[in-house]
Amino acid sequence: MDTLRQRLRKTTSGSITKRWFFGTFCVVAVIMLILVFTVGVSIKRSYYETAQIALESRAYSSSISTFFSGNSNDQNLFKQRAFEYIENYTEVSRMEVWVVDRNGDVIVSSSGFSVAAEEMPDYLLAKEKASSGIWTGKNQNGEKIMALTNLLYPNDGASGGAIRYIISLQDIDRQMVKVYLLLFLLFIFAEALVGVSGLFFIRSIVRPVKSINASAKAFAKGNFKEKIEFSGYNDELGELCDTFNYMADAIGDADRMKNDFISTVSHELRTPLTAIKGWAETISTDCDPDLLKRGVSVIIDETDRLKVMVEDLLDFSKIESGRMTLRKEFIDGVAELSEAVLSFEDRARRAGIKLLYDEPMFAAKLNADPIRIRQIFTNIIDNAIKYSRNGDTVSVEALIHDNSFVVIIKDTGCGIPAEFLPHIKEKFFKANMSAKGSGIGLAVCDEIATMHGGSIDIASEEGQGTSVTISLPISK
Repeated sequence: MDTLRQRLRKTTSGSITKRWFFGTFCVVAVIMLILVFTVGVSIKRSYYETAQIALESRAYSSSISTFFSGNSNDQNLFKQRAFEYIENYTEVSRMEVWVVDRNGDVIVSSSGFSVAAEEMPDYLLAKEKASSGIWTGKNQNGEKIMALTNLLYPNDGASGGAIRYIISLQDIDRQMVKVYLLLFLLFIFAEALVGVSGLFFIRSIVRPVKSINASAKAFAKGNFKEKIEFSGYNDELGELCDTFNYMADAIGDADRMKNDFISTVSHELRTPLTAIKGWAETISTDCDPDLLKRGVSVIIDETDRLKVMVEDLLDFSKIESGRMTLRKEFIDGVAELSEAVLSFEDRARRAGIKLLYDEPMFAAKLNADPIRIRQIFTNIIDNAIKYSRNGDTVSVEALIHDNSFVVIIKDTGCGIPAEFLPHIKEKFFKANMSAKGSGIGLAVCDEIATMHGGSIDIASEEGQGTSVTISLPISK
């Protein structure tokens, strides 16, 4: 038992909240962080691509090549053209432009400042490729820029210098900081939303689960009055709590019936045992023939009573464990019924009860266990006599209806209250606790009838009597 409890503790270590936190919240957080990073990178790349397109659209303009055409050999004319281009340049606010001679020196810049000893990786790449080159990095002032250099070609193919366009990425990077901050705030908001909604949902589960757990522990200790108070939503969990409460009521009722059954059986066993012991002691000391005959008769009757009770208990045990088997053979149902009625004639006469039975003139062919079929008949007739009083009538009628052998046993006894009628065939149930019997005979008979493909139906009215209808299928 201790080992089992240790295993359960090990298996159930932690909590639903902890599993949700690591299994859902953290996973969602990681996924959202990856998503934020991916979106941020995509936006940044889009901005940089827009800047590159702006550089390319300007650098690869055919008007530039035309403007500088034919000036590669005359450096003075090239410089003059360079200054004219810068003077007429109208996009100073968007990007800066440099004009570079064939030696790699910057002739003029649109900023108006002289440029000296400036590294131009894009210019070197353009010369290497003999066309153009683009580079992203930081200039001497530490400003992040994107630069594109396009070589200028004269008609004879010799390099006539180059033109370099530069766009600042500072504004883009500052904008990206805002974008990342916005994405991070959205991430925080989304995670907070997931966390609050998740914790609310988890709480709506954990609280009733804890209540169910506490109630289950109370049930394990035999307290079936414990109830789960759940005022949540009308969902599966609410249904589970209602089912749990229903189960508690059902188990409590079954436990009470079991206790009543044990008490009843103990009393029922003690009464015949006391009578047997008492008469055995009496006849062992007194040899009067009349007293001896009476004592032996009582001992035989009480022994039969004990036998019936023990057989009911054994049958019930077999039914509960699924070990009840039938030894079927072809029998006459009418003959079995007649034998059962005959065995109660003397008892009914002694009790002042009229036992009415007209043996039918037909035979009812049944494929059944004869012992079990007679057990059904004797148990129902026994109950009819048991719950009848002096002057009452018990009638037994047999007929064929819808290919079934139908036996109707009626009495004019005390009847069964309406609230008890639905439970009359339940195990351990007794409508009248003062009557003799264990309370399982009818449940056993109902199971036997079902195993034969038949049924037992009961109709009763308190103070008017009871009618029991037994239906068994006829074999062809």
